[in-house]
Amino acid sequence: MSLFKHSKLHLAPDAGRTVIRPFDPQYPDAFKDNAPSRMERIVDAVLGMDSAQLAARRHDMVESLDHRHRNLEQLLLRRYEEVAQRVPAAASASNAAKPIIGAYFSEEYSFEAAALFNPSMVLDPDQNGAPDGGVRFLLSLRGIGEGHISSVTFRTGSWSPKHGFTVDKASETAISPRIEDADVSVDGVTRILCGGSRNPSESVLFPVTPSQRQGIEDLRMCRFVDDDGAVEYLGTYTAFDGRSARSELLRGFAHNEFEMHPMSGSAAEAKGMALFPRRIDGRYVMLGRQDNENIWLLRSDDLYTWDGGDILIQPKFPWDLCQMGNCGSPIELDEGWLVITHGVGMVRNYSIGAALLDKGDPSKVLARTAEPILSPSPNERDGYVPNVVYSCGAMVHDRTLLLPYGIADNFAAFASCKVDDLLTAMI
Repeated sequence: MSLFKHSKLHLAPDAGRTVIRPFDPQYPDAFKDNAPSRMERIVDAVLGMDSAQLAARRHDMVESLDHRHRNLEQLLLRRYEEVAQRVPAAASASNAAKPIIGAYFSEEYSFEAAALFNPSMVLDPDQNGAPDGGVRFLLSLRGIGEGHISSVTFRTGSWSPKHGFTVDKASETAISPRIEDADVSVDGVTRILCGGSRNPSESVLFPVTPSQRQGIEDLRMCRFVDDDGAVEYLGTYTAFDGRSARSELLRGFAHNEFEMHPMSGSAAEAKGMALFPRRIDGRYVMLGRQDNENIWLLRSDDLYTWDGGDILIQPKFPWDLCQMGNCGSPIELDEGWLVITHGVGMVRNYSIGAALLDKGDPSKVLARTAEPILSPSPNERDGYVPNVVYSCGAMVHDRTLLLPYGIADNFAAFASCKVDDLLTAMI
C-alpha cells in the first residue's frame, strides 16, 4: 500500500550531545566495609591539593567541558553540595576546591549515542514562523546511551506542502534534569527542572526515580484540551527499572519544567498507553495494551488511575497476527477518531496500520486497514532491532497526516499522506 510521501529527512543519533550527570564511585559489596570509603578517599585527595594543583585541575576541566556545557561552574558546585551531604570532610573545602570535588563525582553522559528513534509529534504551542500553508510541530524522541539507558529528548520543526518536513538544528548544549526538591514529594509526584534550558532541544529527561532506573521509554505526547478549552501538554511513557515496565504520566508546563506522575491500577502496570486528547462524556479515555496482544479501551474519572477496560482491536490480519498496539494518541477527525496502530507479524516484523473509531462512542471500530500502511523497507530495515517501524504519535494538519516514525530502533524518519486516501484504504 503506497499511501505515503516519504521525506529524505532522517534524524540520526549524535554522540556529541551530552549532559553532566552524577558519578558515584563505590566499592563492590565484598569491599564496602573498607575505610575510608572511595568517596572519602577522593575528597581527602582533593583537599590535599595545593593551589597550583587545583589550578591545573581547573584548567583541564574547563578545557574539556566548558564549550559543551552552559554554567559549568554552577553544575559542578551543585554536585559538590550533594557530595558534602555524604562526606562531612568536604565542608572544609576552599572555593577553589569545591568545583574540583564536584567534577570528580560527575561524568559526561551521551544520551543518544546509540539510538534516536520512536518519535512523537504534537502541535507546537509557538506557531511563530510557521510556513505558508504549513505548521510548526514539537517532537519527542527516545535516545539510548551508555548501559542501554533510555532518555527523552526534544526537537522542534515544521511541515508544509511545498517544503515537506524540516527539523530545527538541535542546540549544542543539553541540560540534564534536576529534581526540584531533595526527595520525591509525598504525593509521589517528581517535579523536574531543566534549569537554563532555552529551547526544547536543550531539555533532556533521563531516569531520576527508582521506577525509571533503566529508562524512560517511548513518550506519547498529547495536546489535551479540557472541557473549558484549556490546553495542556501531557504524555504517557514507559518507566523501566531493569526488571519491570509500567506506565507513568508526564505533565509539561514549559519546555524546561515537568512533572512525572505515577499511575495506579491494573492497566498502568503495562506499557504502551496513549491518552485521548479530550474527555468523552466527561471521562478521560485511554488506549492500553495490558495483555501484550490486543488494543484496549479504558475510561477513568481520574487521570492517574486506570483499571479494567475492554478489548477494542484484536489481531486479525497476517501482518498483525502476533500482537497489536497503538502508535500514539488518537487523532480527532470529522469522521471519528483516527488511531495509528502497530502490528507484529512473521519474524517479529513491526508494521504500521490504522483504524477509525466512532467519535461519540470510541468502543465502536468503524474501519481498519487490512494491509500495513507502512512496513520495513529493504533499504531501511537494519539496526539494533531489525525489521521494525514504529511511531509514538502523529498529527493531522489540513487533512494531511504527518507521521514521524522510528526505524529498526536506530533512527527516525518522516512521511505524510492524505487523510482521505487513508480512510479510503480502510475496510
